[in-house]
Amino acid sequence: MIFWFTTLQIVVASAAGLFCAVAGIAGRRPSDISVGALALVEALLVVQVVMAIIAPFAGNPPSGDALEFWVYLISAALLPIGGVIWALLERSRWSTVILGVVALAVAIMLWRMQVIWTVQIG
Repeated sequence: MIFWFTTLQIVVASAAGLFCAVAGIAGRRPSDISVGALALVEALLVVQVVMAIIAPFAGNPPSGDALEFWVYLISAALLPIGGVIWALLERSRWSTVILGVVALAVAIMLWRMQVIWTVQIG
């Protein structure tokens, strides 16, 4: 279940990142849709935190380094919040690009978290 949920998160974060980056390059300021896309990523990350807390008690601990997993999870949870706050304060087209970069960075961290949780790649 964690694999499919994390895969969904990666797809959503990648789509949100591409949407925000294209909108910013096209000269659009952050809209409610671009901020909402990152808010959706953040909502999925909150669910991921709950799942990560519950999973070891259900007999599904990370197979890799748990500290690295939690560092990525906490970083991924804080990045969208910081990106949205900065975008709302700045309100320029570049802040929309920053939202896109944040979402894509979160997607990469989520992929690494998935690798740590399921199988450690040498």
